[in-house]
Amino acid sequence: MKLTVNGVEHEVEAAPDTPLLWVLRDHLGMTGTKYGCGMALCGACTVHLDGVSTRSCITPVSAVAGRRVATIEGLSDDRSHPVQQAWIEADVAQCGYCQSGQIMGAAALLAANPDPSDEEIVSAMDAHLCRCGTYSQVREAVKLASRKIREAKS
Repeated sequence: MKLTVNGVEHEVEAAPDTPLLWVLRDHLGMTGTKYGCGMALCGACTVHLDGVSTRSCITPVSAVAGRRVATIEGLSDDRSHPVQQAWIEADVAQCGYCQSGQIMGAAALLAANPDPSDEEIVSAMDAHLCRCGTYSQVREAVKLASRKIREAKS
């Protein structure tokens, strides 16, 4: 089956019900997307499917054929995406395990709503668990990324 991941077409041999997460990690070597719970509860496996945050641990690879998949590796190759910059500046990461999913969730939020309220940020990011408890830093990073995105457009 053919998949378009980060703008590049790939041909993979996988059973149609194989979770996208495992195709990304095991077949394509894109290990930035993490396995957390396997039940779409924690958000560590978040990717974008046609620009929408999607849990790759429960998404069968057959569901993504002909669609655009973006992973943390495709956000930018040099950490220049405003969300990545904001994450670094706000010193969000502690253990870092949840960060790729958090960043992908924040990027999708800001693509849909470049100026979210605190409530909208909390609502969107509540779907991502962080065992280290960096939720206040995440909120600040999303606000900072929002400002960066708006400034870049003006």
